[in-house]
Amino acid sequence: MPGVDELLQQMGQGDLQGLSTVAVKEIPAREAEFSGIEGLPPPLKQALTESGIENFYTHQARAVNLVRKGRSVVTATPTASGKSLIYNIPVLESIINDPASRALYLFPLKALTRDQLTSLEEFARLLAGKVHVDSAVYDGDTDPQARARIRSKPPNILLTNPDMLHRSFLPYHRSWQKFFSALKYIVVDEVHTYRGVMGSNMAWVFRRLRRICAQYGREPVFIFSSATIANPGQLCSALTGHEPEVIQKGGAPAGKKHFLLLDPEMQGAAQSAIRVLQKALELGLRTIVYTQSRKMTELIAMWASQRAGRLKKYISAYRAGFLPEQRREIEQKLASGELLAVVSTSALELGIDIGHLDLCLLVGYPGSVMATMQRGGRVGRSGRDSAIMLIGHEDALDQYLLRNPREFFSLEPESAVINPDNPSIMRRHLVCAAAEKPIALQEMMLDNEAGKCIKSLEKDGELLASRDRSFYYTRARYPHKDVDLRGTGQTYNIFEHSTGEYLGEVDGVRAFKETHPGAVYLHMGETYVVQDLDLETFAVYAAKSEANYYTRPITEKYTEIVEVQATRATAAGELCLGRLKVTEHVSAYEKRLVRGQARIGLIPLDLPPLVFETQGMWFTLDSQVRRDVEDRRLHFMGGLHALEHGLIGCMPLIILTDRNDLGGIASPVHEQLHKGAVFIYDGTPGGIGLCRQAFELGDRLVARAMGILSSCTCENGCPGCIHSPKCGSGNRPLDKEAAMHMLAVLAGERCGEAKRKDVSCRIETDEGSMEIDSGYTKSDQAELPYAVLDIETRYSAQEVGGWGNCHRMGVSFAVVFDSRNQEFVTFDQEQAADLGSFLEDFSLVVGFNLLKFDYRVLQGLSDYDFSSLPTLDMLREIEARLGHRLSLDHLARHTLGTNKSANGLMALKWWKEGELDKIVEYCRQDVSVTRDLYLFGRDKGYLLFKNKAGKKVRIPVSWQDTAFQV
Repeated sequence: MPGVDELLQQMGQGDLQGLSTVAVKEIPAREAEFSGIEGLPPPLKQALTESGIENFYTHQARAVNLVRKGRSVVTATPTASGKSLIYNIPVLESIINDPASRALYLFPLKALTRDQLTSLEEFARLLAGKVHVDSAVYDGDTDPQARARIRSKPPNILLTNPDMLHRSFLPYHRSWQKFFSALKYIVVDEVHTYRGVMGSNMAWVFRRLRRICAQYGREPVFIFSSATIANPGQLCSALTGHEPEVIQKGGAPAGKKHFLLLDPEMQGAAQSAIRVLQKALELGLRTIVYTQSRKMTELIAMWASQRAGRLKKYISAYRAGFLPEQRREIEQKLASGELLAVVSTSALELGIDIGHLDLCLLVGYPGSVMATMQRGGRVGRSGRDSAIMLIGHEDALDQYLLRNPREFFSLEPESAVINPDNPSIMRRHLVCAAAEKPIALQEMMLDNEAGKCIKSLEKDGELLASRDRSFYYTRARYPHKDVDLRGTGQTYNIFEHSTGEYLGEVDGVRAFKETHPGAVYLHMGETYVVQDLDLETFAVYAAKSEANYYTRPITEKYTEIVEVQATRATAAGELCLGRLKVTEHVSAYEKRLVRGQARIGLIPLDLPPLVFETQGMWFTLDSQVRRDVEDRRLHFMGGLHALEHGLIGCMPLIILTDRNDLGGIASPVHEQLHKGAVFIYDGTPGGIGLCRQAFELGDRLVARAMGILSSCTCENGCPGCIHSPKCGSGNRPLDKEAAMHMLAVLAGERCGEAKRKDVSCRIETDEGSMEIDSGYTKSDQAELPYAVLDIETRYSAQEVGGWGNCHRMGVSFAVVFDSRNQEFVTFDQEQAADLGSFLEDFSLVVGFNLLKFDYRVLQGLSDYDFSSLPTLDMLREIEARLGHRLSLDHLARHTLGTNKSANGLMALKWWKEGELDKIVEYCRQDVSVTRDLYLFGRDKGYLLFKNKAGKKVRIPVSWQDTAFQV
């Protein structure tokens, strides 16, 4: 059977004209290195032998022996190095020694879970008759009856994914008591995927998991598996708090690999990949093609199929967004050989068993050394020679690597970054933790940032403190449903417009850019045009179409500096790190022909802006730099814009990121800085630590950008240096020469030492300098005159035909407490108009249910517009905090230790009986209680009530510093 050598030979003979081989690196075959594992139970040793496993690689033996001693371990060795045995051996040994032992296996993808279940079932079959090993998958595909059976009688090994752990295990941990009480091992496979947003969420899921385990008296050992990254130990420690032993030197064998860098010259990377794929199919080579976007995956699979003739049936696309059964079918066909080629996004980067592959085509640099190694590691598992071919795109990063192949082959794996302190992520998980088990103030999970976050949640009413503030409760019973571990926003479901068939999903930020009305959407080789983006139901409706064009969004962006956290001096100004408020508006989209990419239309859109806070960094350029640029007759804004593109384009060379995870804005005169600035920010709300990492490497970032721009031979800028495929303004204006001048000035002096500003920062505004405090400061303003109002009616709601007719209920008496004179003033029904004029003199009118009751009753008696008064309706504020109402009597009893003297029904009875003095006395007592509650909340910042669990807790209020309006 032909191998990759024949393909390489044909390429060397010029069979693929127009595709230039820039460099070739031969990665030699590697011999296996073995070591022993002593003392394994005989049944397990026999089962391993029957599986064909008689020797262990050195990394396997070392890791297993450490785990058996109770140490947590992370193994970060190349793909296909047998990492699953590292956790299966100690787990199975534990079950043999103690049948009650339990283990939790965590996989980021369902497909990986099913793969591992098959392996475990094979072990169980081999152990049958000697030891009973029970394993089961508990995920979204598990039917309700099976779920109930698993909960009541948990297996020895339970396989699941992060989403189920978050949504089904932790909130209902009491139903899993048998499992948690015997949990000895937690296996975390593909831990390198837990970075960025996902990793920042998972850091909190693991904190919550350890918290629940501790409740049942368990401290499980963690067993991590990872791809090759620079910081596996640091990542695992940041995720779970466990300091694992790190094993990075592998002992597994590998076949010879040929790594080629290919320049597509005039054809483009996609078309070149299709030509190589055609040759590979003709030779029967099993091939995987990796792309960098869902759209490109669909296009390459579709174009390749159109040209493959009889081989068309051997090609398939594969990406996230496909239905689970569609992905599973493709995986099975690829593993069995029914498919010869699959075109995939990163969805097939992980260790799903798809059989032995010969060729890996990378359509563009994957964005990181880690991803390049992981994807390239999918081939050559059979020991046969294999090949990896990187076909460069036209963009700046790819072109730089093609021009500097030696540097490319010397690149080291990057560090994985997470940010558990992301405030929006932290807030949601603290609320989930409180729902699972009230949070004690002294808990280890509450570091300084979490403590600040809890105070903020208390202030907002999301968490409720016990009276002595020793515990915090949540008002929501199941807040977990609102937390998306893989993103920070809402997911939109995509449906076929006519049939309602479910096509897939897209995250909220991507929905505005890729599935706006009129957008061309590709799915399973079919072309759709989006008919509607429903912002209320989070649904996209797309109709099949034979469109010969594609679409590209046009965006407008603005940024506001919220806080400066650090600064470094540069020769051009400053490099700063801080929090930014970003407003992004998808205002229109372009239609461009597939052939030739000519623009055939610009269509405006009416979509709301996306507004979020995140972490970012920015370079400022002093007025002298602008004068120098303009004296050279160069375009200052074009230079800033090109500088932005150049810096973002080379960020993946210094940190583990994809430029799609970043955003950028160039401003010739930023309104807060009064000078030119280039902003780069984390594209995730709250930030995930990318810009913080890049800030520390600011000089390297400038040097990389200079290298990319100076080594490109174009004159005015091109996709190889400053053009960006994701530019929201269509790559206009751009001035390459101006950008190079700015970079030269920035590089004139190495960055100085950072000046940290932990408490506050100063930025320039139109009115001059402004100090921004990062914390909350209570206002010290003098007390303003306020009034407290309550009324009693003459008729009940039933008597006037329902609450909708409360304007007909009449007034027996209205009582007002006047804070200026510290006295009560009484009004009867005939004085309703005078009451309005009287209340006008106060800065605030306080009451309980004023807006929906008192004012509506009064409106039926007077032409005065009571709704124009500055009003604090305490009932409305409390309902907004808690999501439900509390009575005045309940709040008074638990906050003030007092009760109301009567109720509204008694006041109606007194009116009918003519006992008017009793009504006035009762109304005054209600006003007194309302006043005292207002003052208590204003001065202390909370009220007290009893929750459903019977605990007295705090509801935060901020009445001392809020302007209340109806």
